Amino acid sequence: MLLRYFYDEKLAQASYLVGCAATGEALVVDPMRNVTPYLRAAEKEGLRITHVTETHIHADFVSGSRELSAATGATIYLSDMGDANWKYGYADEPNVILVREGDSWKVGNIKVDVLHTPGHTPEHISFMITDTASADKPMGIFTGDFLFVGDVGRPDLLEEAAGYKGTKEVGARQQFQTVARFKSLPDYLQIWPGHGAGSACGKALGAIPSTTLGYEKLFNPAFAFEREDEFVRWLLDGQPEAPKYFAQMKKINKLGPPLTSTLPTPVNFDRAALDAVIEDGGQVFDLRNRGQFAFAHVPGTINVPTGNNTYVTYLGWLVDYDRPVYILLPSVDAERETLADLRSIGIDYVPGYFSPEVLTHRTQALPVVTARELAKRLPQNGIVLVDVRGKSEYAERHIVGARHIPLGYLPEQMKTLPKTSTIVTLCASGYRSQIAASLLQAAGFENVVALNEGVECWSKFLPTESGVALEAVAA
Repeated sequence: MLLRYFYDEKLAQASYLVGCAATGEALVVDPMRNVTPYLRAAEKEGLRITHVTETHIHADFVSGSRELSAATGATIYLSDMGDANWKYGYADEPNVILVREGDSWKVGNIKVDVLHTPGHTPEHISFMITDTASADKPMGIFTGDFLFVGDVGRPDLLEEAAGYKGTKEVGARQQFQTVARFKSLPDYLQIWPGHGAGSACGKALGAIPSTTLGYEKLFNPAFAFEREDEFVRWLLDGQPEAPKYFAQMKKINKLGPPLTSTLPTPVNFDRAALDAVIEDGGQVFDLRNRGQFAFAHVPGTINVPTGNNTYVTYLGWLVDYDRPVYILLPSVDAERETLADLRSIGIDYVPGYFSPEVLTHRTQALPVVTARELAKRLPQNGIVLVDVRGKSEYAERHIVGARHIPLGYLPEQMKTLPKTSTIVTLCASGYRSQIAASLLQAAGFENVVALNEGVECWSKFLPTESGVALEAVAA
């Protein structure tokens, strides 16, 4: 048996290739949409990808199961658990096999047993792996978004992102039962999770790639609860804001993502086209770094710098999937990688892009301020501080008097801000504050300034306090 691990740092997403050296067959679990890494790994190991599967209908990235099957001819194994709302829309395709609790199949000498592990989602399944050539007991389990290192999958995404009201407590109780089931399984089992630290599919994911069930029983707080009600309260408390694009991902992955070969190729447009898009109210995201954008950018564009590994998630918060998306590349050679990033979260409607060379005229600056400078200016009247961090960050510590609007909710909430005042945006590092300031500036706020330093700086120069964010927008 051969096991290969793949990790997308931008989405904190893990996937796996399991190969049988004896027969040359291979299975890929929870593939991402860019399937090139799996094809290269299989070729290097002399394997054929014959089977593809996924643990559930993903909410945070576009599944690559259909893409990989189209490239290799592999059979797709999909969950048939859950109710009618959580059945795959492409399950009747000839290369798809639906599986349920207790089902199994083999990839050469490797046996794959299906476990129904609901809680994160109703249809969620996990895969127990046994290398029958050398053992009669399982080696480990691909747990997807059920069990992570140090955490379990959140059960509230259906309600918070997809709008299925009344489902989060049901999911939390299912998660309790699934954890209870795993308490009886052998400690030696390896656990191969679907996400790592930084994913919004949990609240405290560990950064190491794998664990053992015995270790999780000892140190994962989810295994410490004996009473269901206490577990439910713990699990639902403190979950991060659910990115808005999660609802779109659920829809795409349920219906079946279009193959990337069917998507149009973006055109390299000139400055005249950019001006026309802006004039027409189009959405243009400038992906250059913070310094470049602050120095000069085209009015009406929004800055989401690619230098941050999580930039794709912030794009997902802000993009309107029903309208075309245009991008200004961070460099002239970044087209291919950037397009793959956008497609990883289903931003497929990209008619064209612009290179930095279009910034030759009619540009504007984005004012920035340091924490020391802000401390001197703050006593002046007419300055409104807007903290765009998450609710838990704000509750832990924030500047006295700062208004709290998490970045993802700013487009809807900006109408509550006074256009006659100077607005200073701030966050934990300066990254989100610049995105927020560019949003406001593009929307017509003329007196916007981004605090370009983080907590370690502004907490030294400005008065802070702890407590629940009274004005926070509920996740």
